Amino acid sequence: MIRAAAGRPLVVGHRGAPALFPEHTLASFAAAVEAGADLVELDVGRGLLVAHSDRELPERPLSLEEALEYLGGTGVGVLVDLKRPGLEQAVAAALRRHGLLPRALVSSTSPRVLRRLARAEPELARSITYPHDRYRVSRLPWPPRLAAGAAAALRSAMPVRAPLLLAAARSGALTLHHSLVSRSVVRCVRSRGAALVAWTVDDPARIARLAELGVDAIVTDDPGGARRALATLTPP
Repeated sequence: MIRAAAGRPLVVGHRGAPALFPEHTLASFAAAVEAGADLVELDVGRGLLVAHSDRELPERPLSLEEALEYLGGTGVGVLVDLKRPGLEQAVAAALRRHGLLPRALVSSTSPRVLRRLARAEPELARSITYPHDRYRVSRLPWPPRLAAGAAAALRSAMPVRAPLLLAAARSGALTLHHSLVSRSVVRCVRSRGAALVAWTVDDPARIARLAELGVDAIVTDDPGGARRALATLTPP
């Protein structure tokens, strides 16, 4: 299971390192590895292509096989985010084929998908993602006051909601938008033997705060920047 190591959260390269190269390309994955990412995250959708959605295919889309063939030789972990139902068996088989089961985490916003994945490959680590952000609304420039109020309301509810999500998905980790992370929800998740992954944040001050709150991993577009931010912290 994914856990904080060496006194710091793990760094997860979000679709590689899109701060440097286009997301979901081998160049982006290689940049994340070079920057010291502990895991590289990739999305898998229709046809087992590596992309956030059908509307966001790279000019030359990678197949899951191509991505795993490269990442399997790097020694880093892999976080596979399932964007469609029905891929569970194929993704589990691909991770097994490339010898990545021990260092893989598979996430989804669907508890049903994760339950099916557990039946397909019981040893594969799984994480339930919250909230569902199909259209990347979390990245829209909402009015600060409105955004802060909505996040505060959801954040206060997360210590109650988190156990329900983990139980429904039968997962050992919760992947939570960084604005919803609090010390209370970290304690709650940890008390159930699960891990907490915060997504997606590049601001060094926010990265430091998430580390202070005790998250196990931080998803970022800039793995090198995240490693530098975490290196400035005093070990606990």
